[in-house]
This record gives sequence, structure tokens and C-alpha cells, in this order.
Amino acid sequence: MQRLKRLGGRLRELWTRVSARDRWLIVTGAAGLVAFGLGLAWGSWGHLCDDCPSIAQIYAFEAKEATRVYAGDGSLLAELAVERRIPVAYETLPPHVPLAFVAVEDRRFWHHDGIDVWRTFRATLDFALHGYGRAGGSSITQQLAGNMFAQTVDRREISVRRKLREMKVAFSLEDAYTKTEILEAYINQINFDGVYGVQSAAQHYFDKDASQLTLPEAALLAALPRAPARYSPIRHPDRALPRRNLVLDLMAGQGMITEREAELAKAFPILLREGARRSETSAYFVEWVRRILYERYGPEMYEAGFRVYTALDPALQAAADSALHAQLDWVEKQPRFSAPTYRETRDWPEDSLRGPEMPYVQGSFVALDVRTGDVLAMVGGRDFRDSEFDRVTQARRQPGSVFKPFVYTAAIESGIPASEVIYDTPVQVPLVTGEIYSPKNFTDTFIGPITLREALFRSINVVAVKVGLRVGLETVAQTARRLGIRTDIPRVPSVSIGAASVIPLQVAEAYSTFANLGIRVAARPIVRIEDSDGRTIWESRIERERVLDEQTAYVMTAMLRDVVDAPRGTGVVVRRLGLPPEVPAAGKTGTTNEATNTWFVGFTPEIVTTTWIGFDRPVRIHRGATGGRDSAPVSAQVLIAYYRDRPPPEPWTRPNGLVERRVDRTTGLLATSWCPADRLYTEIYVAGTEPVEQCDLHLPWGIRQRARGDSLSELSEDFDW
Repeated sequence: MQRLKRLGGRLRELWTRVSARDRWLIVTGAAGLVAFGLGLAWGSWGHLCDDCPSIAQIYAFEAKEATRVYAGDGSLLAELAVERRIPVAYETLPPHVPLAFVAVEDRRFWHHDGIDVWRTFRATLDFALHGYGRAGGSSITQQLAGNMFAQTVDRREISVRRKLREMKVAFSLEDAYTKTEILEAYINQINFDGVYGVQSAAQHYFDKDASQLTLPEAALLAALPRAPARYSPIRHPDRALPRRNLVLDLMAGQGMITEREAELAKAFPILLREGARRSETSAYFVEWVRRILYERYGPEMYEAGFRVYTALDPALQAAADSALHAQLDWVEKQPRFSAPTYRETRDWPEDSLRGPEMPYVQGSFVALDVRTGDVLAMVGGRDFRDSEFDRVTQARRQPGSVFKPFVYTAAIESGIPASEVIYDTPVQVPLVTGEIYSPKNFTDTFIGPITLREALFRSINVVAVKVGLRVGLETVAQTARRLGIRTDIPRVPSVSIGAASVIPLQVAEAYSTFANLGIRVAARPIVRIEDSDGRTIWESRIERERVLDEQTAYVMTAMLRDVVDAPRGTGVVVRRLGLPPEVPAAGKTGTTNEATNTWFVGFTPEIVTTTWIGFDRPVRIHRGATGGRDSAPVSAQVLIAYYRDRPPPEPWTRPNGLVERRVDRTTGLLATSWCPADRLYTEIYVAGTEPVEQCDLHLPWGIRQRARGDSLSELSEDFDW
């Protein structure tokens, strides 16, 4: 204070020393500058909105018929439109509906002229101190003005100019319309988490008209506009409930309802319409359908009133979504999981969770009808609102051991039987780069002689590499291509254990070849499209192509059945979780290096499922992650749900041209009476590939002696690659 007094005294002293003429010049100059500034500000204000929208747009609703997408049971999955709104008249609404919005969004709405001065000042101060997002300062009229700007403007842009433009349009709106007209326009345009307008929101969340909304329902809708995704009652009911109750408290505090009415309304649980979550669980599938429609019909599809019919099974879709999310929650609870969890990221700023790459662990799932290719269930990611990137149709991930069946298919086709013994021993492969490639197994151990069948269901890496080199890497690549893998397949030894990058949907299509005994089926997301008059304008055809001999396919399917049925199969969790033994099932697990991707493909004669779990950026999921532990439970739960209310299918029909032989699993040769019982099993062969020699390892006096120069420890030379 003393410093200010001293400064004032100093200025007065200086002013007395200035001549009268100079004083006049200073005062005149200052006045001129002020006048110039005021004129500049007034001119800028006058031209601020040269390109602002006309306030006549407040009621510019255009009735356009949305395109509707239907599930296989005829239920509505989604309506596709550009911010489609259904206008509702103010006088048809119960009083508590508009009052709920006023209570939470603009308590002085009825008294200001478009701008709540005190609220704007407080928000400006808060913005200066803490940045954007701490407090909202826009009145309802300003929000309506902001909604009227062209969609080419980024509404998330925070700038002084944008705020000033909103203020000017708000003043114009207040001059031209009554308060009720402004409020009516506001509630007809506002965003309710992807649903626009109170009438559409009432139908979406409660399956009723806005005129029928109860007090707790109105409060719930009024709770959404501030942060629609954050307070979504479908995805975040734990956040929506306290937010709704806050609106009720505000209404009571402002005298709109009594305290008793507020307490009674707060006692009501959030009750959404049956199937409300369906649009959330099928969001990735609907977006896939939308992309297909847009590519075929362009932007006109939003207003054409198409009826798009799919085969999506709502019950199976719900089971898939629930199973995937439950499994991802389980993954995050593992002791060595160190990344941010999904729940932790819910408290992050919303704009930090946008784009194709999320910081939390992701997953995808797809199920196809193996006869038609119809997509029965599909989850492209963990949260569509965070990331619209579809990990079923767009992601490229290393498949790990999920690729191995293509290697073994090439082997069976080339005449190598499933009982062929390959030694699981260290191998060094020189590469064209001059480096040496030495594959390792998941356990970092080697087990010696092993049949192709056992090497597949136990997922032994070294054996797969040796088999791939034996049949030829070009043959392996061409086999995978023929079965449906259309991404690049490098001709390197590591490709046999999943070094290529694949798309999950293509993996599902490729495995349909085994489920169909040699016939590959293409995925079919859309069955048919009708116009607004019900005429079929496009119908998809079932794309089936034989790409594999029936005998080879049957042998491969029999080998893949051991993955889920054999005691040491990597996918045995499918049976342990409850898939009945009466349901014939097969599959394959997959885990990539450093546990960055885990997979499971499970199938029956009727359905094929593909599950992937991992991060969008390839980092370790957690130490010890495997396809059997982390991904297989998702497919298991979906298969269990699929067969809960339907009879199990008949097992795969064995084709002609196959023979059976009783063999010794140590040598792969015909069993004799001296072979140990625990080493015997029955193998299936394509005729002409079965062994003709008897096992000469087990003799009446024991195992063949070293006198013959080939002890058991040295048999690798007889059976190596």
C-alpha cells in the first residue's frame, strides 16, 4: 500500500512539471487512442459474425428417413443418419423435462438476455487459473448458438473468437425468439451420447416418447449433455446415477420440485429399455456395416431409408461382448500386469483417449456361421467411444502358433502323415543375411522325438519350423494364401511359427476351411438390403470355395480336436470351462514372442470363433500370458452360450479314402505286441501315406540296443528334418 502511495505521489510530481500544452496533447492523444480502440472493437463486433449461421436455422429440421440395421432375429440394431433428430413441441412435454435441463445447465436462463454474466466471469477466471474443462460458462442460449455453427467447425476448439461469436448469436436469438422457443430448440438439438434431441433420447434409452418421461428419467437425460460419454447410463451406470441425483438436488434447491419429490425420484433405479445396451455391444459391427454401405451408396445412404438385414445373433453378441470384457478385466488383475487399466483411464481427460491406439489392453472377437459365412457376433475393441478402430477387420497382428495349422496342412498335403516323428532338438538355420536363426520353444526346453500330431496340440515351435523347411516355405505361404490369408507372408523360417501379420477376420475365414472339411467360406456381414418401400435392392451371395482336399481337411481337423480334447492340449480350458463333450470342437492357441499377442481360434461343424487379446502397440501383455490362458476362455464362453439351447451337431463325417493304423508314438511306425501300451494310439491317414514298417525300437528283450549303432538318444538322425 505504501508503495502505491509513493508511486502516486511520484506521478503527480511528474504531472506538475509538464506544461499546459503538453498536458493537452497527452489528454487528447489518450482520448484518441481510447476512441480508436472503442471504434475498432465496435467494428470488429459488427463484423464478427459475417459468416455466422442465420438464426432462422433454429427450427430448420429436415425430416429424412434414416437407414436402419436389423439383427438376425429382426430386432433393430441401429439407425444410421447424420445427427438425426425428431423434433418435439415444448407444450407436449411434462414441466419437469425442460426444467431439469435449466436446473443443471443454466439456472438463470429465464432472467438473462442470452449471457449469464456472473457465470461467464467465473468460468473465465477458472479457465485462466486451471485451463479448459474445469467449469462450463455457456448459457443454454450460447450452447444452442454453438450447435448452429457449421459442422466443418471443430466444436471442441476453444478460442476467444469462437466464444464471442457464440455470444453474438446468443444475443440475436434472444431478440428474435421467446425463452420457451429457445429452450425447445435446445432440447431438440442437444447430443445425448450419439443420440440427438430429447425425443430420440427418450426412445433410445427408455423406449417411450419424451411426453411420457418421468421425473427420474428426465433428470437422467438432463445429466448427459455436459459429458455424454462419461455419464452414459449404458456404459457407465455407476457414474450416471450420482449425476442424475445431482440434477434432482439442483431442481429441489431451485424450487422446481419439492425435497420429497427429489428423494422419491432418487430412490428409483436406472431402468433402461430392454436391449438398450445392444447398440453399444454391436457398435463395431454396425460401423463395419456402415462402411460397406457408404462405399456402395455414398452419403445418400444416411437419408435413403434403407432396411439392412444381417444375421447377427443378439444373444450371442451379448455373450461375446460380456465374455471379452470379463476376460480383459481378468487380464488386468494379473500380478505382473503393469499397464494402465481401463478403469483407470476413465478418469483421464476425454481428449486423451482418441484414435486407433489405446493405452489399455484391447481385444477382439468374431464368430462366423461356417456354412454361410454369416457374422453371428463381432466385437472390434473394448470401447467404441474411445476408439472406432476395428480390430477384427482392420488390425494386423502377428498370429503366433495360430499360423501352424497352415504349415501342417502343407505337410499332410505333401504326404507327410500325422504320425511322422520329428525330433524336438535345437536347430540352427542360416539366413540369407548371414545370421543364424535358432528357434526356441515356449518353455525353453526340448523333448526329443514327437509326432506331428502331438507337436501341434502341444504347440512345439521347433518342430513347426523343421516341418516348414521340409515342405518348403513357398508351399507354406501358398497354402496359407489358398485358405484365406491375404496379407503379406514373408518366406522366412520364422513364418512357420507366426512371423507374418494377419487380420483376425481372415484367420476366421481360413479356419472355416477346417470346419467345412476343405471348403472356405467368406464372411458375410450383410444378408440383404431393401429400399424404403421394402423392395430388395441388393442381396449378398454365400461365397464358398473348395480350397483343400476333404481327406486332408479331415486329418487336420482331427489333429486340431486334440488341442481342446487331449489332456496336454493348449486349448483344454475350453472343455474345463464347460463346453460339453458331446459338442465336437477343435481349435488352436497362439502366443507371440514376449507375450505381445494371444489368440484362440475355436470351431465346431457349425461355428468358428476367433479371439485376439493384446495392446494396440506391441508390448508385453503380462509375463506368462498365453493364448490358452488369456484368449481361449472368451471363445469357450461363447461356444458354451451358443450350444446352451441348441442340440450338439453331428461330428464331422469321415470321408472315403482314409485309413486307420495302430502305431507307436515314439517311432510313428506300426505297433507290435512289444510296444508299451502307453505309447500306442490310433492314427488317421490319407490312403497311401500310412506306415508299412513295424516298430523295431521295442523288442522282446527291451529297447533296441546300442550294438546296432542307434541308441534312443541318437535316433534323431533317423527322424530329423
